[in-house]
Amino acid sequence: MTDIPSPRASSGPAPGAPDTIVLVHGFWVTPRSWENWKAHYEARGYRVLAPGYPGFEVEVEALNADPTPIAELTLPQVVDHLAQVLDGLDRPPILIGHSAGGTLVQILLDRGYGAVGVVLNSAPTEGVRVLPLSQLRSTFVAFKNPANRHRAVGLSPEQWHYAFTNTFSDEESRALYERYHVPASGRILWNSVLANFMPGPQDAAVDYGNDARPPLLFVSGGEDHIMPPSVQRSNLKHYRSPHTVTEIEEYPGYAHLLPAQEGWERIADHVLDWAVAHARGSRPEVAGAQ
Repeated sequence: MTDIPSPRASSGPAPGAPDTIVLVHGFWVTPRSWENWKAHYEARGYRVLAPGYPGFEVEVEALNADPTPIAELTLPQVVDHLAQVLDGLDRPPILIGHSAGGTLVQILLDRGYGAVGVVLNSAPTEGVRVLPLSQLRSTFVAFKNPANRHRAVGLSPEQWHYAFTNTFSDEESRALYERYHVPASGRILWNSVLANFMPGPQDAAVDYGNDARPPLLFVSGGEDHIMPPSVQRSNLKHYRSPHTVTEIEEYPGYAHLLPAQEGWERIADHVLDWAVAHARGSRPEVAGAQ
């Protein structure tokens, strides 16, 4: 359990500290889901980027009307796209990912990107086999039909409420559904499950013993259905390097859509302060990195 400090103002990043924050969204949403955090961090003096996945250059409404770009996505395409964004920066940024964006941040950190990472209600990286019943129920819409592996798979308002906003009122959940929801890639969802049964590293594999990996903080909402605290704790335990920081914090009462839940400002400020305190000044060298 973590006490949430009060939000505070800031005059901007300290000299030599990261001056850019990159916000990475997850599945069933777009960069729009970061709109409040982006404005909040910009008000604190940071440059804030919220890159979308390839094909997500259009708005939520257009992706719902034609989800073809989502159906065609692969995880390597998304990782490479984000890496290109990071390659264009003059210094390593703070990486913050939510849900599947948390998996992407973990992959990027493992490859030497970023000065520090924070993952909120993160989807797991390869090898994390915890499967709570609430997670199975939240994602069943994608796995009930094998043909969904080649489709973009959406959630109904009721499925969204259970998976993302179970601690929100019906009215608030529906408003957020209409503003943020898009289908998710069935291909990536199916591949993430099958990866634990395939030989060799798959798309979401990381080196859990990577001593050069930047510091990483897991943030877990205590009431999250789709990525419950047990998933975060299991993911954390896989990391075994004694030479880099890996920590976890849990916030009781928070659902999966933590970035939009009342009180998000205090969490946003706290994780930024943690990131600044633990950030590395330059990109570490990773064995085998190109």
